[in-house]
Amino acid sequence: MDERYRATPRTRIRRLPKRARYDRETVHAVLDAGLLCHVGYVIDGQPYVTPTLYWRHGERLYWHGSSASRMLRHLKEGVRACVTVTHLDGLVLARSGFHHSVNYRSVMALGTANLVPDEDKLGVLEDFVELLLPGRWPELRAPTRQEIKATTVLWMELDEVSAKIRTGQPIDDEEDYGLPIWAGVLPVRSTLGRAEPDPRLSPATPLPTYLRRPQRRLGPLPAGEDQEPPARTSRACRAS
Repeated sequence: MDERYRATPRTRIRRLPKRARYDRETVHAVLDAGLLCHVGYVIDGQPYVTPTLYWRHGERLYWHGSSASRMLRHLKEGVRACVTVTHLDGLVLARSGFHHSVNYRSVMALGTANLVPDEDKLGVLEDFVELLLPGRWPELRAPTRQEIKATTVLWMELDEVSAKIRTGQPIDDEEDYGLPIWAGVLPVRSTLGRAEPDPRLSPATPLPTYLRRPQRRLGPLPAGEDQEPPARTSRACRAS
């Protein structure tokens, strides 16, 4: 498999192309660092963008929801979709308003959604839960047949994809560097916090080990590093 995605007329970055990334390693790392994507599609000429959770396995991007969802009912018919993922890593404060910016990592993927068949749903959903919190799935009550029927899972091949990334300090006009105005980066971090128990939780229920030290997976790049964070490791997905 080629180490880079092909840059197509639709995915080639034209605005600040030096920030573009087409290699699979970077694209996968940006996707694996997140939970929330936005899915764009058109119904009867009207564009819609729907936020939803997602996960990646290999060269497939998955998302799921209620079988009654308009988005899922529409997309499973094979219409074109655009999926985006963005991480805001910092506010970049320059010496002029014009040169203020943000540090970010983003991915845009174009393609057609495919329906995961009923016989594969359970394995795919287990993979999703275990990616979120390894060890969680074996503790859960088994899904009922009706719950599985009420859930739609879609996947899209990662084929027409690009990433765009900004890191580092502000880029000011040369004559502005001597101005007595504070400039730099204000980091923005998304992290998993301390678990908050349900008020109806039995007092005898212990805090699971996987919640005592939840995996940090949403934070920005470490200070001074101009590289992507390592991708999370997924168990083998049972879906074909």
